[in-house]
Amino acid sequence: MCSSDLKVGSRFDLAVALAVLAAAGTVPIESIAQPAWIAELGLDGRLRPVRGVLPSVLAARRLGFTRIVVAAANAAEAALVDGADVRCAALLRDVITWLRAEGPALDPVRAAPAAAHDPGHVDLADVAGQTVAKRALEIAAAGGHHVYMVGAPGAGKTMLAERLPGILPSLGERASLEVTAVHSIAGLLGDEPRLVRRPPLQAPHHTASVAALVGGGSRLARPGAISLAHHGDRKSVG
Repeated sequence: MCSSDLKVGSRFDLAVALAVLAAAGTVPIESIAQPAWIAELGLDGRLRPVRGVLPSVLAARRLGFTRIVVAAANAAEAALVDGADVRCAALLRDVITWLRAEGPALDPVRAAPAAAHDPGHVDLADVAGQTVAKRALEIAAAGGHHVYMVGAPGAGKTMLAERLPGILPSLGERASLEVTAVHSIAGLLGDEPRLVRRPPLQAPHHTASVAALVGGGSRLARPGAISLAHHGDRKSVG
């Protein structure tokens, strides 16, 4: 899959290389038509991972591509999209031999199982006292209301805000994919990517720049705190 309207960045390297190889007769033209190819290509023939592969796979699925081929380092993240037949390779040579039926097949990649617990979870029950404030958070979480916290430094505003996601319902499948896609673009999923199920929390400092809040950058822009708090909680206290 390669579109001149969307040719930005290195994620189309593999698609361009295979198009050239097909034109030269090295691989069958029909073999490269159906999959979406998403990977950077190194000068040594290695397939390199790209940032934001999850939203790329989601876009490919919406366009009707059921099979997606990515770099091996992106395989676990790409497999998070339900219904996508994700294959991966470490070298361009592996892809060529697969397409020519001269080597081992690229086996489907399975998504990692959901984490049994959230290591970053903090519980509202751990807060001693603050009865009125905790009750206010519970009411806000139950009704989907905004909360405005005002108080002196050290009063516990941040401590309470950090625990609000823990009493919010887990994200549904669609919301979870949207949030995980934003975190994918930001490069925050880590080495063992999993769907973000807990509503995210962002706590920007009062001196945060416009770029930090809104996002930006050249080519593939990085999301700011507002985008990273999608379907979640933005802590802003006075």
